[in-house]
Amino acid sequence: MHHALHQLLACADTVILGKQQQIRLAVCCLLAKGHLLIEDIPGVGKTTLSHTLAHLFGLAYQRIQFTSDILPADIIGSSVFDSQQNSFTFHSGPLFNQMILADEINRATPKAQSALLEAMEERQVTVEGQTYRLPEPFFVIATQNPSYQIGTFPLPESQLDRFLMRIELGYPSRQAERELLMGQPRHSLIKSLPVYLPDEQLAALQHEVSQVHVAPALLDYVLSIIEFTRQSDYPCGLSPRAGLSLLAAAKAWAFMDQRQAVLPEDVQAVLPAVAAHRLLAASHDSAATVAPILQQVAVF
Repeated sequence: MHHALHQLLACADTVILGKQQQIRLAVCCLLAKGHLLIEDIPGVGKTTLSHTLAHLFGLAYQRIQFTSDILPADIIGSSVFDSQQNSFTFHSGPLFNQMILADEINRATPKAQSALLEAMEERQVTVEGQTYRLPEPFFVIATQNPSYQIGTFPLPESQLDRFLMRIELGYPSRQAERELLMGQPRHSLIKSLPVYLPDEQLAALQHEVSQVHVAPALLDYVLSIIEFTRQSDYPCGLSPRAGLSLLAAAKAWAFMDQRQAVLPEDVQAVLPAVAAHRLLAASHDSAATVAPILQQVAVF
């Protein structure tokens, strides 16, 4: 299956040009059973990346365009009265798919944003006292415009903490953009992509990721990172959920490198994407946010 995973990454590289690191982080996030937040300006390929991953994994995909007037019922679904049965019948909304693109999530009001909280954490939704399970697997990829743009509502800390990773795509290099301008439209390429890792194989990979070994010394290193953030000048230290997310992402990163044990380098590779958005630092530069951690927390 590592061969199929390698092919999947290579295929994604042909669609999202010059962003190998971001693609690798996104796939790592899915293997760790996490949700992904992509924050960047419009037009750099955020939606294209999510659609590409859904196609390569063979997942049922649904895009939800978040706007200022969207309601929770537009996302989750609602109960409609059936006159023939003289009862209410629940009609599921677009959330009931395997991969959801919450496009421009921070253009919706906090009330609409909160519709995703239970779904992202528990893989279920509750409507009028009735609980409905979501499909397996279930992933949310949300795109977010920079906070300085008009018409955005900041995501609350509880919502940010539900995302295992936050990444940025940035502008492509000159050579990559040249290839983009000369090539065929990205949506045409996506339609022609094969499925490399369907449901069963993805589930098997996720199970293998969970079995990657974590040595006691490595666990102490992760704990030292967590404690450092709580004792430093960050507005908010890493929560226990953040620690679990960091460990899960490090396992997935090690697995992608075909290793059965986590190394400190794996933790360091995923730390900016996992920790920066949870630390609520003034800087939006993930690498700069976690730089003091990498410099001051000693490796065992």
